[in-house]
Order: sequence, then structure tokens, then C-alpha cells
Amino acid sequence: MSTSDPLRDHLLKILDWHDAHTSFDDAIEGIPVALRGRRPAKVPYSPWQLLEHLRLCQFDILDFCRNPAYEERKWPEEYWPAGVAPPSSRSWARSVKSFREDREELKRLVADPSRDLFARIPNGTGQTYLREILLVADHNAYHVGQLVVVRRLLGAWK
Repeated sequence: MSTSDPLRDHLLKILDWHDAHTSFDDAIEGIPVALRGRRPAKVPYSPWQLLEHLRLCQFDILDFCRNPAYEERKWPEEYWPAGVAPPSSRSWARSVKSFREDREELKRLVADPSRDLFARIPNGTGQTYLREILLVADHNAYHVGQLVVVRRLLGAWK
């Protein structure tokens, strides 16, 4: 996906983080099923918890940007999964798929030339679309980095 607008192109690129960061896709690929619900010693979260937190937060920001009836969720319980491990392999796969689909929706939002990225989000309190895109990119980069560290501690990094 590309546009004729350098700002939009930059935003599209940082949603994938292929330059200076490990991408979500690289960080999530190949995590053994047996380790998805394991917490390394002295680390408060498992790969599953990080994956679900990434998915839930990214969806929340997307929902905020496009849903006029958006309602803020309860922190922290609605932004983190209840369990340490995924209920099933299908749950893991659905979470990865949903994260990717929502990331593509965010990219479509960014690429839409009719959307003023500097405009305030109508249902917000002053936030702009640009701010929210930068927030999701920053948040994702932070937690993808944590996922890499957790994988290393579990002995599951490339």
C-alpha cells in the first residue's frame, strides 16, 4: 500500500515496523505451542498475554477512530486476557489473524486521502487521527519488543 503523500507513506511503513524494529509477524512466527502460555522467571506475562494485549489495544484504537458510538473499555481487565495461556491453538490463530486484519484496517484509514489526519476525532476529547496512528505504532513496537525478550528467555527466538 502506498500513496502520493510522504506523511501517509511513513505512517503506513511504521505500522509494519520493518526498519529499525522486529516486525509483529517476525516476532510471532514459530512460537512453539507449548511456550505460548509460559511466563519466563520474573516476567509478568506470557507470549499469549502479550499477543492478546497487542490485539485488544490495537482494536480499541481502531474502534475509537472509526466508531462514533465508541465506549472506553475498563482498564486493565478489558485490555489484557484473563488467562496466561490461550484456550486453544485456534484462539492463538484467531488472535494473530485479527491483529493483522485490524492493522490493515488502520493502514486503509491512513491511506484514505479524504481523511484529514490532523482532524480531531469527533467522539474524542481532542485526539487526532495522526496521534492515534502514532500511538498504536509506538504501543505495538514496545510490546513486540517485549515479545522478543520473552521468546529469548523461553529459548524460542531464532
